[in-house]
Formats: sequence, structure tokens, C-alpha cells
Amino acid sequence: MKKIWKYLIVLIVIVTILIVIFANKNTIMKVFYITKYSEYVEKYSKEYDVDKYLIFACIKAESNFNENAESKKGAKGLMQLMDSTGQEIAKGLNMTIDNDDLFEPEINIKLGTKYISRMLQKYKNIQLALAAYNAGSGNVDSWINSGKIEADGSNVENIPFKETNNYVRKILKDYRIYKELYE
Repeated sequence: MKKIWKYLIVLIVIVTILIVIFANKNTIMKVFYITKYSEYVEKYSKEYDVDKYLIFACIKAESNFNENAESKKGAKGLMQLMDSTGQEIAKGLNMTIDNDDLFEPEINIKLGTKYISRMLQKYKNIQLALAAYNAGSGNVDSWINSGKIEADGSNVENIPFKETNNYVRKILKDYRIYKELYE
């Protein structure tokens, strides 16, 4: 009889936990899909006409909101900008920056959002813009020109770089989740 009561109590606890989890799914998901640095994301996503949830998804994928992140290749900050890319975008915005400024959240988000905006304007397609953000626009142009992918992005599953292919899929998944959680 004692064994049955123990099993019953355990079962009740498990069912209660599952009910709490499913009832608060969005609250729990928001622990993993944070909106840290929202003041900068909102400011620059409006200024450069990019959906803020796309920027949050990029930051999550690139650095998981670690402003001090640095890749093996030297990409820096929240949106993982290379020094050369950061300098080029800053110059276009009439800004002067040091490479270490890419670790500053506001500067990194401003430059990264402007870069994504530029890629969206160039390709008129979110999948291709993300591929260019990850692999460079030269690679994306080459894939389009060689027929590996279509200029309309209809077959981005054919992106030849596995890392970039996975990157685009991850960002799109996280972007969808951000929109579902916060819109």
C-alpha cells in the first residue's frame, strides 16, 4: 500500500509540473529567447527598417547575447562583425571607430543592423540576406551567378556551405519563435 501511495504522489507531482510547464510555455520560452539590449535593437531596427525580431534572432545565433564574444576568425561582439566589415559600415555612416568598439553593444548593434539592412536591400530576400551576412555577399553572388541558388531565394536549401545553410535555417527558426513569443 505504501508503494502505491509513493507512485501516486510521484505521478501527481509529474502531472502538476507538466501542467505548469504547458500553461506557462511562453514564459518559459522567453527565458531562452531573451530581448536584452532592446533599446538599441528597437532604435536601429526602426532607423534601418529591419524587423527587430530578426535582429534578436541574429544576436542569439551569433553570440547568444554575449557582448564580449569573439570567434576564431576574429568576428566581434553581439552580432559578430569582422573588423573590416565594421570599419566599412562605420565609414558609410560617417563614423570613426576602433576595432575594439565592436565589443560595445550599441555600436555593434547599429553596425550589424545596418549591414543586414544593406543585404536585405540588395537581395530583396531574407534568406539570401542572411546567407550574405554569414558567408559574404561575394559568395552569394557567385552562387546565384553559377545557378547553385536562385536570385529569388526559392531554393536556399541548396546553399553550398553547410555552415551557412544551417545558419540561415537557425536564424529563420529563431526569428519565427521571437515573433510568436513577442508579437
